[in-house]
Amino acid sequence: MTYQDQIAGADTLIRGHNGTWDGIDAEAVARMRLQNRFNTGLDIAKYTAGIMRRDMAAYDADPANYTQSLGCWHGFIGQQKLISIKKHFGSTKGRYLYLSGWMVAALRSDFGPLPDQSMHEKTSVPALIEELYTFLKQADARELGMMFRDLDKAREAGNEIEAQRLIHAIDGYETHVVPIIADIDAGFGNAEATYLLAKKMIEAGACALQIENQVSDEKQCGHQDGKVTVPHDDFLAKVRACRYAFLELGVEDGIIVTRTDSLGAGLTKQIAYSKEAGDIGDQYNAFLDCEEVTDLTALRGDVVIERDGKLVRPKRLASNLFQFREGTGADRCVLDCITSLQNGADLLWIETEKPHIEQIASMVDRIREVVPDAKLVYNNSPSFNWTLNFRQQVFDAWAEAGKDVSAYDRAKLMSVDYDATPLAAEADEKIRTFQRDAAARAGIFHHLITLPTYHTAALSTDNLAKEYFGEAGMLGYVKGVQRQEIRQGIACVKHQNMSGSDIGDDHKEYFAGEAALKAGGVHNTMNQFAA
Repeated sequence: MTYQDQIAGADTLIRGHNGTWDGIDAEAVARMRLQNRFNTGLDIAKYTAGIMRRDMAAYDADPANYTQSLGCWHGFIGQQKLISIKKHFGSTKGRYLYLSGWMVAALRSDFGPLPDQSMHEKTSVPALIEELYTFLKQADARELGMMFRDLDKAREAGNEIEAQRLIHAIDGYETHVVPIIADIDAGFGNAEATYLLAKKMIEAGACALQIENQVSDEKQCGHQDGKVTVPHDDFLAKVRACRYAFLELGVEDGIIVTRTDSLGAGLTKQIAYSKEAGDIGDQYNAFLDCEEVTDLTALRGDVVIERDGKLVRPKRLASNLFQFREGTGADRCVLDCITSLQNGADLLWIETEKPHIEQIASMVDRIREVVPDAKLVYNNSPSFNWTLNFRQQVFDAWAEAGKDVSAYDRAKLMSVDYDATPLAAEADEKIRTFQRDAAARAGIFHHLITLPTYHTAALSTDNLAKEYFGEAGMLGYVKGVQRQEIRQGIACVKHQNMSGSDIGDDHKEYFAGEAALKAGGVHNTMNQFAA
């Protein structure tokens, strides 16, 4: 409905109450409705699922249409990110939010900072989703509120052309609400536990759930050692649990992102159940590192399986975990991905140990031989040393091409001594175009950085503390923060407005009319920032 339609509808409703609602202003009702477009998290999940589906189709038509996100650990951080995107680019198209389980564990757990091992309260994940969308909806209310105030000023000045321009802008308003890809870790328990948590996450607004094939009770960060995977049937039960949760709640086009950690996981907790040769359980077991049993008396509580007509013993560690054969990680990743896509997954996530396009593409090429439209979500992880990795990639390419690299020490390429060199410049250009190049070559539909705002918060706080508590004193804040906010047009320099003070004033006026005691008068110090 247009702005005028909303006003007309509210006016009809008010007049239908025989004068008892005459204290209600129809235009104020229309404004409040427009400022709260989404009534529930399910409204958001359905709306954003449609966005992701359309973006996925656009990527299939042209890989230049890849999408991006940054991980955010607080509603305010997510809000400021989307405000910034709208300010700089005019649209949120192709930009999402990522909710990282790592950051929930490290920053949002009642236990305090925790490693990424699924030890945090699982309820903290849907709570953060709800918080993020609360802040995004408030960004809508704030921005529309400012437009409504400008409309009132245009009318008061008799500027009908400006008033009509603003009404047109209100009708075409683009919300700050965008898709969230939310990390459900390894499901926090069995398939029933996964289903229950998935429901809570979807009800909070998540349209996309990312789940990984590690065991729940041994889950590790994707960039740490000691990762343990589960057989495909176990993992697929959790994938189906997520789909049932979407369907039960009426989000029929919800997105499931299946992550494989097999590239860095050399262990499994159990041997897969297999009914016949070549089934998925048999394929999983084929990767086990086994030794032929020739002496039955040497067995002591060991597990043995049949392979090619022989009795073999899978190598088992003191932890009671079974070991995969060295060098099978890529093959296991490919099998994981194909199996997931053939059993209801929409997008893939391959966790790698370095950002190398050809390494990713070598697996995606094999997956696409079976599932031609396979697409990835990829973690542009802060766990990678991007500078060192790409400088070494350029070094290796130069060396292979016969180019003189004698001026460089490959092991020390991170050194500032190399920052102004041609090798560093070429590496930086490859980093700059990494997302575009990987989208075209390696099937990456969505690029995200899992933990960026964790690092930016630490860096900016360090810089402020160094200046403020040092010789600069108050100038450290004024020059490094406030002056930059003013010069760069950062919305929260008017922090009272950002926190909702003006929205509250509008409501006071709606509710109490001329009797309203408003905060935004001439003595409000935020007026110092009007220029």
